[in-house]
Amino acid sequence: MTFRSVIAALAVALLSTIQPAAGATDSPEAILRKAARKPMQNGWIQIHLEGSPSEIGYQHGNLLSKEIAELQRIIALELEHDTKKDWDFFRKAAEEVLWPKVETEYREELQGIVNGLKSKGVALDIWDVVALNAFLELGPYYVPYWEKKQPDGDHPKPVSVPERCSAFIATGDYTKDGKIVMGHNAWTGYLDGQRWNIAFDIVPERGNRIFMDGLPGVIHSADDFGVNSAGMMITETTISQFSGFDPEGIPEFARARKAMQYSNSIDEFAQIMSEGNNGGYANNWLVGDTKTGEIASLELGLKNVTLRRTIDGYFVGSNFPVNEKLAEEETAFPMKDRSVSANARRIRWEQLMAEWKGKIDVKAGQRFLGDAVDSFTGKADPNERTLCGRIDFSPRGIVSWMPPYGLAGAVQNKVADAAMAKQMTFTGAIGTQCGAPFQAARYLARHPENTWARPYLKDMPARPWTTLRADPKGK
Repeated sequence: MTFRSVIAALAVALLSTIQPAAGATDSPEAILRKAARKPMQNGWIQIHLEGSPSEIGYQHGNLLSKEIAELQRIIALELEHDTKKDWDFFRKAAEEVLWPKVETEYREELQGIVNGLKSKGVALDIWDVVALNAFLELGPYYVPYWEKKQPDGDHPKPVSVPERCSAFIATGDYTKDGKIVMGHNAWTGYLDGQRWNIAFDIVPERGNRIFMDGLPGVIHSADDFGVNSAGMMITETTISQFSGFDPEGIPEFARARKAMQYSNSIDEFAQIMSEGNNGGYANNWLVGDTKTGEIASLELGLKNVTLRRTIDGYFVGSNFPVNEKLAEEETAFPMKDRSVSANARRIRWEQLMAEWKGKIDVKAGQRFLGDAVDSFTGKADPNERTLCGRIDFSPRGIVSWMPPYGLAGAVQNKVADAAMAKQMTFTGAIGTQCGAPFQAARYLARHPENTWARPYLKDMPARPWTTLRADPKGK
């Protein structure tokens, strides 16, 4: 065992001795009285969490224990299928590479999740929970780094960084009221994506209140759409075909959660995300400050970081690199190929922004995320080149998920404007917004090579747009 892992193990042992949640003085019943789980609304599960880091974690683990246990099995299955590495490989990376760089506040929250799970009889430990939180940076970022360090020999082809999500943020002359409007749809594998239906209302004892979408057991949004009580609006899309990982950096999941919780301005957001950047889950972040009406794009590569900002304009994301130097040095992305999904969607975003200048509002944003126009052909044809994200409909077999098994696409959608953000609300829609709803049995009949996914694959009906609100009891 390395010195680092010894220290990490001692830290975990210390945290584990405090029950039911590290640092908590109240009883489990009192801790849970601060929290709430609302009945499902059009596919969304809304959770209110409040208190110290360990209390928030305990509430999270207890209230979502069933969903967390299932998601962990799904993520382990996906990672093993995609990387040919078992769950123990990722647990070890969580312990030896990630945990030493996680600050105390989030260690306590993660251990609180473990304790909350234990209270419900779910036997996941801290390394399971850390690996679950970091799955987006472990598969396509850490694995290629690890592979390169191994002695020469036969190794599986490293997982490529997928194309994930479409998003926009606009302000000034581009929006109907001159204030910020932001939208995002999450592209991911249908196995995990069908569980990306949690609306978290978090009232921490330090920092800002958070209202964000997310996954059960995960302390950051992960697909990254949220607002905080300082008036910040935050989303992102992944930089596809990116390579680079720094094991000495701070895990992306910890930086993303900290930025959502503690940023009060665009500058603070950029500083938190950039400090200790490990290159994991490299994104183009779209950020707005409702206090000033200013928006920004933070393209966060490992070597190249670009911050652009405006009070009159827009930024869009569809997994394309913006900075040409970043594209050349840190990606294998084909910048000039208009048939590539990210480029085709970028062109479509530009068309929509020009067409809707001065008219963009929440309803327009919802329409954008359901747009089925393929800019390469000029036809309405839901596929991997359309903003509505139907990778499973692609006739080319070109897939943006890792690796190409086609079982992916846009799984949910969110839009908010400045007024909604100030009230800690957003609109969300579960399921695809174009084409026929996803039907698991029909898909597997056409793609028997993906029967490995059958135990957890569900139908995904298109749910209506729903206004989600932070729990009013969290003052």
